[in-house]
Amino acid sequence: MKRVLKKVTVYIEKKDEALKLQIAEMAEALKEEGLCVELWENLWEVSGPNAKTSEESTVLYLTDSGNLAARLAEKKQAVLGILHEGNKEDSFGKVRFLVEGAEDIAADYLERVYRRYMGLPWEILETKHCILRETTEEDLDAFYGIYADPAVTRYMENLYEDREKERAYIAQYRENMYGFYGFGIWTVLLKETGEIIGRAGLDMRAGFEEPELGFLIGVPWQGRGLAEEVCQGILFYARAALEFTHVQAMTEPENEVSLMLLNKLGFAPVGEYVDRDIIYQKLLKEL
Repeated sequence: MKRVLKKVTVYIEKKDEALKLQIAEMAEALKEEGLCVELWENLWEVSGPNAKTSEESTVLYLTDSGNLAARLAEKKQAVLGILHEGNKEDSFGKVRFLVEGAEDIAADYLERVYRRYMGLPWEILETKHCILRETTEEDLDAFYGIYADPAVTRYMENLYEDREKERAYIAQYRENMYGFYGFGIWTVLLKETGEIIGRAGLDMRAGFEEPELGFLIGVPWQGRGLAEEVCQGILFYARAALEFTHVQAMTEPENEVSLMLLNKLGFAPVGEYVDRDIIYQKLLKEL
């Protein structure tokens, strides 16, 4: 993932020696990965009238002070709260991200926290030929081009006819699905050209505990094995990064191409599911 975050500003209010050592080690590790790290001793340096810098929009603040974190959050700044034994009484209610201690804080994690605050997409995984990243409203033109082929919507719900409704749906999906679960259906890009060729990922169907695999590769790019490659990558990610033990899939029995791919991926039929008078075959894979 191309790094957007440039600077990390740290203010630790409680003078805890163990935490101080963790912060020092974290700072050195982050610097080795190319991040600028500032360790402030004085609260006024972080929140006073002279604290603003030309790089403010690319800064992530780390602090164990609930009051400071709340003030930064109110100012729409990206802030990560650090919890430990000494600040149990502090309130971090307005802060979106919290960690216990600082020993496991890495640059990739901070980049993702920062991107979530800024509304920027996460790059999820990379396969031999493709990149999967979170969907953005800017993907709409490519999606409408892909869905214009009748073969795509034969077994799949179409996009909204009104593009503004689809744009609003994506914005809501980004906030509710990506923001809450940390995963979802992502945009698939062809690595060689950067063009959007489909969508794939993991979704949560109401009434089910297992995440559901979903995939679509546009007609011009079908027949190259890309759907299998992308799905294999997603299943590996589901186990390794998300720690899922099972993934389900739903498809209409007439959709022979999808059934063939799911069988190839190791899914086994476990019954049927009816939704809006459509009968789906349910398949399950143990990871």
